[in-house]
Amino acid sequence: MNLTMSAPTHIPVLLEETIEALDVQPGGRYIDCTLGAGGHAAAILEHSSPGGQLLGIDADPRAMKIARARLEAYSSSTLLINQNFVNLQAICNKYDFFPVHGILFDLGLSSLQLENNSRGFSFQHDALLDMRLSPRQEITAAIIINASPESQLAHLIRAYGEEHYSQQIAHQIVQQRPIITTLQLAQMIEEAVGGRRGRIHPATKTFQALRVAVNQELEHLQSALKQAIDLLGFGGRLVVISYHSLEDRIVKRLMHQEASGEEACLRLVNKKVITPSLAEVQFNPRSRSAKLRAAERITGPGEQFLSG
Repeated sequence: MNLTMSAPTHIPVLLEETIEALDVQPGGRYIDCTLGAGGHAAAILEHSSPGGQLLGIDADPRAMKIARARLEAYSSSTLLINQNFVNLQAICNKYDFFPVHGILFDLGLSSLQLENNSRGFSFQHDALLDMRLSPRQEITAAIIINASPESQLAHLIRAYGEEHYSQQIAHQIVQQRPIITTLQLAQMIEEAVGGRRGRIHPATKTFQALRVAVNQELEHLQSALKQAIDLLGFGGRLVVISYHSLEDRIVKRLMHQEASGEEACLRLVNKKVITPSLAEVQFNPRSRSAKLRAAERITGPGEQFLSG
């Protein structure tokens, strides 16, 4: 399979592996729950032509605008919705877009978000501590940092960032509040843990924890995955690309749970997790932590939809 990579500003991770795991077929109906700049969506539409349909969902209005322009050639075959994927079932019910042949979740932040200096996702640039995927959300990272009790901050950083120095970081935050910008927080964390150790910046895990908390990522993922399984027709594929152990744990647990026992509704497509090749990691270093898991619907009300 020869899939063309997109522009360097947006490189879809595990692109060939995703298309193969989804088993994209002409005339199929697919959902991209994390549309981003539309890299995976474009490949799905290409391989499902003629007659393919795609529902694209993203909470980020800027990403939606870019994806809409990118997918303009397929405008008659696409339905693009600016919402959080936690509303997946409601969206599909509203637009009568079910059952489907495949559903994709690519859970990583896109380069669009990381490189946008105004969003505060990265400490590579100084910006206000925002971290919201959607501007419609009320809670920002700054609110969490400056209003949470020390014990709550420590728990959040430990639980969502798997940060061993969560207590020291939370204490330092409380001592130095108010904290307004990304660089201010990153420098303070570096001081709290006694400087840098190794190539990973000491603020990395805390920034992850804040982003997960602001966007309720784990709670939304658990809910959306269950909704996705119900929307698959018989033989439909669920494909999830995750980037840290908290996400992957949720995906692995749910897929294994639904693929075991007498009442199993899924079959694991890849018993071993799929990771990027060395060549892909060298070409796109942000792909290095990606893990792809896939499962196929083997029972359910959508049986006649795909089988005959």
